[in-house]
Amino acid sequence: MKFLKLIILYFSCCIFLNCSVKYSLTGASIAPETKTFQVNYFQNVAALIEPGIERDFTNSLTDLLINQTSLDLVKSNGDLIYEGEITEYRISPTTATANNTAAQNRLTISVNVRFYDKNDEEADFEKRFSFYFDYAGNSQLIGSQKDSAVEEIFERITQDVFNASLAKW
Repeated sequence: MKFLKLIILYFSCCIFLNCSVKYSLTGASIAPETKTFQVNYFQNVAALIEPGIERDFTNSLTDLLINQTSLDLVKSNGDLIYEGEITEYRISPTTATANNTAAQNRLTISVNVRFYDKNDEEADFEKRFSFYFDYAGNSQLIGSQKDSAVEEIFERITQDVFNASLAKW
């Protein structure tokens, strides 16, 4: 009887140690053979050009992927490839006052993203992501307020890109 318990314990340990469970706190579903990613430079092709936002978006997406995955960043031949362009940078009034002036304005930024997964071609997509930031109509979107607005928009868009490409949301 004792011998049988030892055999069962031995085989249970062998099975347990050979099991591989992969989990992620970010919700990412990354295949084990996927080791690298690359983020190509996102060009700014919007009608209204805001200097530097293409660099900021590229860096924001790269930073998010570095921080939320264990993948290595490469300059070429990545297992996952992100590329695209900023297609919209627009400021528009959202509400008006009785004097026909803007009570609130909205900054909208849209990014077209192409995603390629060398290990799973069915996961590839091209999709437009967009988000906005509202601010008072009597203020100018300049300096630190503009930087904060763009940062907040990029935080949301990059998380949406992450969810669409790796979390499969």
